[in-house]
Amino acid sequence: MKKLFAATLAITAFGALADDAALIAETRKTALAIPPKLLQMVQEEIDKGSLHGAIAACSEKAPKMAAAASQTTGWAIRRVSLKNRNPEAAPDAWERAVLEDFDRRRAAGENAAMMEKAEIVSEGDKRTLRYMKALPTQALCLNCHGGPDKITPEVKARLTELYPADKAIDYREGQVRGALTVKRAL
Repeated sequence: MKKLFAATLAITAFGALADDAALIAETRKTALAIPPKLLQMVQEEIDKGSLHGAIAACSEKAPKMAAAASQTTGWAIRRVSLKNRNPEAAPDAWERAVLEDFDRRRAAGENAAMMEKAEIVSEGDKRTLRYMKALPTQALCLNCHGGPDKITPEVKARLTELYPADKAIDYREGQVRGALTVKRAL
């Protein structure tokens, strides 16, 4: 009887793990569709010679893309950062811990482009899938997120106008700029 119970428990646990893996894969697929579109929009604006357009792509279009994905899926999807530019991009406690882990891993030499975290957590009596994908700083990001030698006075003035409490500067290429985060009720 004990062996039958243990076997049933193991099969049930394996089924739950397979279900969790499928949920994570679906979440990953949806989340990973957003960053390349944003980078393409930013690059197109830079190619036109419009850093103001690139700022608008990040500040206006990216949140709309995340909101549209959230509306389509019913999940909460957004970007967060430890050094956020937009106050709405401040991480919650779980996101902060993941971002800090991403920074430690990057400092140890791991490629930020490969970093992600998925976890099923309990929030009260509900299960929630939490997923984050690191957003590494690209060369084109340095036009607005680099150090003083990379950000022109015109861009600095525009950023100060839009974000007086801006903390999203002094990045170097390859650093974790922030992350795309998904919160999905199960």
